[in-house]
Amino acid sequence: MRSTADDVNVPEFEPEVFDRAIVAVVLTAGPEHRLVYYNEAFSRLFGPRKLGSPAAEAFDEPRAVRFLRMLDGVFHDRTARQVTAPRTTEGTHPGAPGRRHFMYSASPVISRYGPGVLAIAVDTTAQVETARRAEEQSEERHRTLQRYEALMSAVPQIVWLMKPDWSITELVGGFEEFTGMPWRPVIDAEWLAAVHPHDRTDLVRTWKEAAEGTPSFFVCTFRMRTASGEYRHVQSRAVPVQRGGVTVEWVGSSADVEDQWRNRLRERLLARVATVAAAGDVPQALAAVAAAVVPELTDTCAVFMLPSPELTGAGGPLTATRVASSARTGLPPLPPMSGKARPVGPLARQVIESRRPQLLTFPAGEPPAGAVPDVSVEWLREARATSLTMVPLVIDSTVVAYAVAAGCADSPPPGSADLALLREVLHEVRDPLRQAMELQRTRRTALTLQRALLTPTPLVPGAELAAHYQPASKTAEIGGDWYDALVLPDGSVTLTIGDIAGHDLEAATSMSQLRSMLRVIAYDLSHPVTPAESLSQLDRVADGLAIAPLVTAVHARLVPKGGGSWHAAWSNAGHPPPLLLPADGPPRYLEGTGPDLPLCVSPSHPRTTWHHDLEIGDTLLLYTDGLIEVPGTDLAEGMAHLAVHAHAAQRAGVPLSTLCAQLLAAIAERRDDAAIIGFRPVHEANAVV
Repeated sequence: MRSTADDVNVPEFEPEVFDRAIVAVVLTAGPEHRLVYYNEAFSRLFGPRKLGSPAAEAFDEPRAVRFLRMLDGVFHDRTARQVTAPRTTEGTHPGAPGRRHFMYSASPVISRYGPGVLAIAVDTTAQVETARRAEEQSEERHRTLQRYEALMSAVPQIVWLMKPDWSITELVGGFEEFTGMPWRPVIDAEWLAAVHPHDRTDLVRTWKEAAEGTPSFFVCTFRMRTASGEYRHVQSRAVPVQRGGVTVEWVGSSADVEDQWRNRLRERLLARVATVAAAGDVPQALAAVAAAVVPELTDTCAVFMLPSPELTGAGGPLTATRVASSARTGLPPLPPMSGKARPVGPLARQVIESRRPQLLTFPAGEPPAGAVPDVSVEWLREARATSLTMVPLVIDSTVVAYAVAAGCADSPPPGSADLALLREVLHEVRDPLRQAMELQRTRRTALTLQRALLTPTPLVPGAELAAHYQPASKTAEIGGDWYDALVLPDGSVTLTIGDIAGHDLEAATSMSQLRSMLRVIAYDLSHPVTPAESLSQLDRVADGLAIAPLVTAVHARLVPKGGGSWHAAWSNAGHPPPLLLPADGPPRYLEGTGPDLPLCVSPSHPRTTWHHDLEIGDTLLLYTDGLIEVPGTDLAEGMAHLAVHAHAAQRAGVPLSTLCAQLLAAIAERRDDAAIIGFRPVHEANAVV
């Protein structure tokens, strides 16, 4: 391995690249965490600190103890840590801006100062203060509502006297008008039949607890059937009257608190649904809706997503996919979500086509056949369902989903107020759900663009060429990794692998632009350039056009020499080093004196071209950091792990494509996507066709 003559004495990567970063960055070195660097954003957030001093002296505030402990932990076990709950600094250090809130993380690094810790902090003061003000406003609303409820309780509609044996001796108010049933002199089973089935047990239990032992104040809120057949919330309060230490009667009052109860329920539901705005995708958003309405508004709720119009053909069957469901405690387990689209029933079709809700009532456990799919009928029978309510979710004049709410365990059908509130809750999620759907469409577009860039490798006479890509195992985000292989007119081959900052459509678009520009630069043999010159030219163009914020890459050119050998020349822009697997001998990384700066950092910075000859059977691997970033380890361990697995596969004599696939599969749980491209000189008769 050697450096070209005009690219020697290249300075090492310096932490000063973070000078203008918008996040606060601080670097420590050694077990005493000597402060060796911090940027301007750090100084603005925490005030200037003395460089060269141990962290315990530089951060002498009482609340800095946790941070110092984190530095110790990260330094000793080499495992990154992150604090996601806001922390607070009082800003008492000289030059500090005062009380601020922040979150931070710490990662093990090796800099020119030796092993140390790199900490990054993000100022969250604005978000924390906004949340605090919102909480205060919510609490004030709650206090106002409590005062209103107290006032209503002081003016009851019905006053009654009751003996300890539950016989009613006096009743003042409109009981018969409210319930539609004649006055009964005792609270018995027939009287309790007017109480909502789900509230009877709690009403009796609360009364017994108040009456047993030393009698105490009784209060209970329950639903009671009214003269119209619908249920309204009633709150009963009573106090014992004692003579000679013996309770002789209870004086109580009952008031219709339906409006207050429903206002509080509405506020709670809308507060829960507000979490949809933070949902990262459509299923997550709809799951928040289903969970919000159970059990206060309905016994169970399922949300079914309709396919996007652009993904369905005209004239096909109408299908929907259950993406979220929730049921109250005590009901049978819901059927598992399969993720498969299934034909909708006639009732759902009517809801979708009319864009209007539908209520279907039936005897307990006897849903009509054919109204809903068979799997739903079986569950409704087991849960003794009495009603089904279907509400469409309409966005921009299109039904994108529908919610199905069921009353179960002999529950009476929902009233008009329940239906209106359910519609209002679904109405409130339209805007955040529209945003989530737009984000999903953007991701789908970006993923399509990214996959289009990851094209099959070309056939190369006298060489085996293979590439593989695998997304992260626990994320639906768009990856920033890409690879490319190009056969030039003179028979030489260029290989490129890179990683662009960002996980969105903009990143995917930038990736496409960079790939195309580098292809043009490499293909133009009328002005031959070295890999270092190619990357420098790409860096200048990308910076001038503001194409990307940060890119790492390795760009290589391989030229056949005769006799089956190839000459490899490459330049490394802040990327993990190439891995060489000799036909005979141990694996090694082609690191040189270290990588140059990433692209889009300092376009005028000189770059180095490195050289090595590949013999028949040698394998050159270019890869992204997703292949060496193993949770709980640092990059050095990940690189060692990769070399061991690659060497074993090389010794086993597997084809290059199989070797690349095995390396991707060797890491069971990765946090980032990963790409790999490999080149292996072979006897031309053995080249993969």
